[in-house]
Parts: sequence; structure tokens; C-alpha cells
Amino acid sequence: MSLWKHHGNLERHSLLLIIGIVVVVSIGGLVEIAPLFWIKNTIEKVEGVRPYTPLELAGRDIYIREGCYTCHSQMIRPLRDEVERYGHYSLAAESMYDHPFQWGSKRTGPDLARVGGKYSDDWHRDHLVNPRSVVPESLMPPYAFLATKDLRTIDLQAKVKAMTAVGVPYTQEQIDQTLVDLQAQADPFSSDAPALRKRYGAKVVNRDFDGDPERLTEMDALIAYLQMLGTMVDFSTYQADAPANQR
Repeated sequence: MSLWKHHGNLERHSLLLIIGIVVVVSIGGLVEIAPLFWIKNTIEKVEGVRPYTPLELAGRDIYIREGCYTCHSQMIRPLRDEVERYGHYSLAAESMYDHPFQWGSKRTGPDLARVGGKYSDDWHRDHLVNPRSVVPESLMPPYAFLATKDLRTIDLQAKVKAMTAVGVPYTQEQIDQTLVDLQAQADPFSSDAPALRKRYGAKVVNRDFDGDPERLTEMDALIAYLQMLGTMVDFSTYQADAPANQR
């Protein structure tokens, strides 16, 4: 009560006010940060989350290169309007293999955290070639050139290996089979597809993403990446409070 009566003194003296702010912020910071020193891992492992396939990894790099993250976020907040529009709120585990993460900073376009499987490959291709052909009010620039650029693969194996340095658990087999898995995912008739799914999971699809089976293009890679977003976790069975081994 005494503090309430004398708060005017604190407000009139800037030095006292600054000291008070520093004390309050310091206490709040300690309460939030100190417990993290006793927690081994702040990211809960969730069934289904896996490292990106080589084709998806290449697509993610194109997504970053073209600045897609500047207009699209990949982080659905646990708010009613967000969940009703975009789907289940994002889990930390879904970004655990993102280096850097793609949460974004603004939404000129919609959030893409759950875009995988929402539209067909043809829709994505038309949208990238001419955004206004499928979304008349779109402000997005066209990316038709992606369909004419062959995907650079010479350094892809090195990229996969580099990811292990930041904690992505690629096995030596996955690193060795990078180019085989890359070709298998973009070929609907590949005999290597079963091995691809064995290494990366049964949900991995192999098909011609860009509509041109004669070439492996940057369009293939980007669409493969977009079609994967939000599909790893089965939210029809996911329970946030269940033990990890029951998910």
C-alpha cells in the first residue's frame, strides 16, 4: 500500500525508475531462463518428425534463396483464429531439423506450416508460374524460371553431410545414398523408392512434381518441400500430454 502511495516519487525520478525497471526485468528473466539450465532438452520428440529427404532439403534451400520466408510464416500460434484457419498449432519438434528455422516475421501471404497435401502439384506449379492464375488477389511475383532450371546436385551430398554438424541425425547410409534418393523421389516409377521410404519413412512420396518427367528441376524440389510441410505428424492421434512412446 505504501508503494502505491509513493509511486509518484518513482515516476518523477528517472534514475529510480530505470533501476526499478532493471530489477523487475531481471527477476522476470531469471524466472524464465534459470529453469532451462536444469532441462536437458527443451524440444519434445514427436513421432513422425524426420530429417528432410535430399529433394526436400534442396527445395528448402530454394525456398530460402528466393526469400519465401519474408512473406510466408511457418508457425501457427495456439490461438483460436490461427488454429481454425491454418490447422493444429505448430510444435517445436516440427522445426527441430530446420537450420535456420522458417518461422518467418510477417504474413503477406498465408502461413505455410500445414500447406502439404492441401493443394495438388499442378496447383503449386500454376501458382509458382503465375500466382494470379489461381489466386487473383495474390501479390506474389512469378517464379516460372524454376521450371526451366535444372536442379544443382553436385554439392547436395555435402549439404546433407553438413547438416549432421548442427545435429540433424542423418545416417552414413543416408549421406551415401543422397543422389540415389534424390532421383528416386522425383521418379514415380523408380525401383529405388522402397529403399527411400525405408530410410525416411513410409509417408515419403515419389512422383514427378513439376509435370516434366524428363528433367529434375528446381520446381520439382520446391514443390516436394511444400508438399511435405505439416504432413509428418499425425494430428488425428497426437496427444500433447501423452508419453512420447504412446504417440
